Amino acid sequence: MVSVLVVNDQSLQRLGLRMLLSAESDLTVVGEAADGAEAVAMSAALRPDVVLMDIRLADTDDIDVVRRIARPQRLLPTAQPALAEATQGTQGTPPRVLVLASATDESHANAALRAGADGFLLTNASPAELTAAIRVVAAGDAVITPTLTRALIDAVRAEPAPRPLRRGAGLDNLTQRERDVLTAVASGWSNSEIALRLSIAPTTVKSHVSHILAKIGARARVQAVAFAYESGLIHPAA
Repeated sequence: MVSVLVVNDQSLQRLGLRMLLSAESDLTVVGEAADGAEAVAMSAALRPDVVLMDIRLADTDDIDVVRRIARPQRLLPTAQPALAEATQGTQGTPPRVLVLASATDESHANAALRAGADGFLLTNASPAELTAAIRVVAAGDAVITPTLTRALIDAVRAEPAPRPLRRGAGLDNLTQRERDVLTAVASGWSNSEIALRLSIAPTTVKSHVSHILAKIGARARVQAVAFAYESGLIHPAA
């Protein structure tokens, strides 16, 4: 059973999401939050598997809320006392965050993913797409809406020149095999494809990915892909 915390400042939309998710035999809504501070506090108290969050919360720095839920160990100071208070006592493994947005905003999506979100969907996604995305994120993988994926790829390819390989920040800790696996992950290969091309077992690939995420401080493959580009380990195609 996957537990979900619904975060949305519109009561009617929260009700609709609860009804949708409650109709699924393997999903359960453990709470509803109407603002950022409430979302952070309830996330810490309820420990849901997934936080389904609308990033246009009224009067809230929603990216900061994502960070405080997904990466409480890497917090920046906040000017919002309610958020700071709600974050107190946060400990243990944080939940995964699936962001919902009403429009494809590349900069906002980038910020949410860097803050620790594991998925980004548009609010016009079908019920089947939404429930499937929750399951994927809960399982430790990542989901990004196709239109945004196209925009992110175009943005990376538009960079004027490849960046030099940057040392540190976890890259020096990777073995050569782990670099090979990370390069393959960032190239969009599945675990089975990586196993086939590198002549290793799929279970070994999963083990390498887990070690890579731990060494670079990432929680999911989507952050590992961003790291691979930022470090210069992989360059965008021309």
